[in-house]
Amino acid sequence: MKNIKLKIRFLLLLSVLWIVSACSEDFLNRPPEDSVALDNFYSSEEELIANANVLYGTVWFNFNTKAFWSITELTGGNARSFSGDVINFGNFTVSGDNTVLTDGWESLWGVVAQSNAIINFVPDRVSGAVPQEAVDNVVGEAHFMRATAYFYLVRIWGAVPIIENNLNNVYDPQIPTNRVEDVYELIERDLQYAIDNCYDKTRGGNYDANVHVSSGSAKALKAKVHLYQEEYEEARQLAEEVINSGEFKLFGIDLPSMSYADLFLTENNNNEESIAQMQWSTQGYGVGNAMQASFAFSSQITATGDGYGVIGPTIDLQEAYEDGDERRKATIMLADDFYPNILSSEGGFTVPDDINAQNTKAAIKKYVVGTPEDNGGEGAAQAAPNNTYIMRYADVLLIHAEAILAGQESTSNQAALNSFNTIRERAGLGSLPSITLEDILHERRVEFAIEGDYWFDLGRIDRQMAIEMISNQERGTYSNDTPPVIYSEMFTPTADDFTMPYPSSDVALNPLLLEEPQPYNFN
Repeated sequence: MKNIKLKIRFLLLLSVLWIVSACSEDFLNRPPEDSVALDNFYSSEEELIANANVLYGTVWFNFNTKAFWSITELTGGNARSFSGDVINFGNFTVSGDNTVLTDGWESLWGVVAQSNAIINFVPDRVSGAVPQEAVDNVVGEAHFMRATAYFYLVRIWGAVPIIENNLNNVYDPQIPTNRVEDVYELIERDLQYAIDNCYDKTRGGNYDANVHVSSGSAKALKAKVHLYQEEYEEARQLAEEVINSGEFKLFGIDLPSMSYADLFLTENNNNEESIAQMQWSTQGYGVGNAMQASFAFSSQITATGDGYGVIGPTIDLQEAYEDGDERRKATIMLADDFYPNILSSEGGFTVPDDINAQNTKAAIKKYVVGTPEDNGGEGAAQAAPNNTYIMRYADVLLIHAEAILAGQESTSNQAALNSFNTIRERAGLGSLPSITLEDILHERRVEFAIEGDYWFDLGRIDRQMAIEMISNQERGTYSNDTPPVIYSEMFTPTADDFTMPYPSSDVALNPLLLEEPQPYNFN
């Protein structure tokens, strides 16, 4: 029995049982960083909020570490790799046996399980002295995070099981998938709950106050969810509510000393542009951000023994940037680029002429923040202190522009242009007098490259259009000749390649994953 239980990864049901049973007296003072303490009795709002911190950090670790960028950036054509555990994402040959894919699946179900624990059990364990709005706010945060996890799940795998209380399935983990439209219905309901119950905020220079999501965060994400379903009027309305609220602002737009690149510095975690972030610390592997370990092309940059250069930017992404686009240098390292914030005590870092991560004559810069010394003494091997964006305000502006376009061939609507061109102006580019869907998709690609978004954009547009765009991407390598020759690699996906296979281990335990999705009965 024990061996069987240890194999049950599906929905992390054992994780929930552990949450219920693993509490001790220490938890009365400070909930653990990696689980919801269900048998606590919360006597203050501070204790309640602290218990919700788990939703922002460790529970996302196995998704963030490799699965996030493998599924999105390698498959989407922004990055390439020779690494055996992830190479299949870039050539559309991923199978259900891929361990990185399984890690991502399990991590997202962990987010669902932790969120469900707060939603279903925490309200009954709160002192009457704690204001009801504080309880509602924390439960709203859990609804937001459950919606976020399901938004990733449905975009990666399509039909998945809807689980609103994990304890209902402890004794029967064979659960059917539910229809995609029902998953989106759950996401919308969760986000509406968060809109109605999370606190309103105005985000300013006190970044510590920006850690937890707000009602405005939920509006922003719900606008995106509507856009994915081509519900343009709803997406526009919510985007305009967020824009008009003044809660968020485009970072650096009114500060000449700040730039797009500064969005990704550790010191700017939870800045005014952040709608939601995964929160990382430097206490070691499992609680810090491990992306720098894979992205940095040299241990000289990290000074923590990692810096493996597991991925490099594709030739196609390198060629996507217009001349003068400041986002290129913030995203991609090229020879002779200078970065004052890396090896800062030595006067900065100049990228060497032989830069060549994964034979791309370049390397990844975004989410690479340098040594512990560069980050106020914080950082460790595979545990950088910089956060991971789930969503930024720039996304709201581009959602707004696309919602106004609303499937038309082009638009010169001034409100759409204002939102669209504000993004370009921050990047040092000129304005466009009218925009098309192709313009918006291009802008989204270079704005959010290496942030896990472009693959999902390709997945939501007309299927044939997406296939043609991908089939024209240069995913190959450069030779060592002078000048270098391109060893071309291009791939044409099928319609089935736009969703990932379910992990084989979970299919073996739950064969219902492969059966026809069922309608979900919302109570």
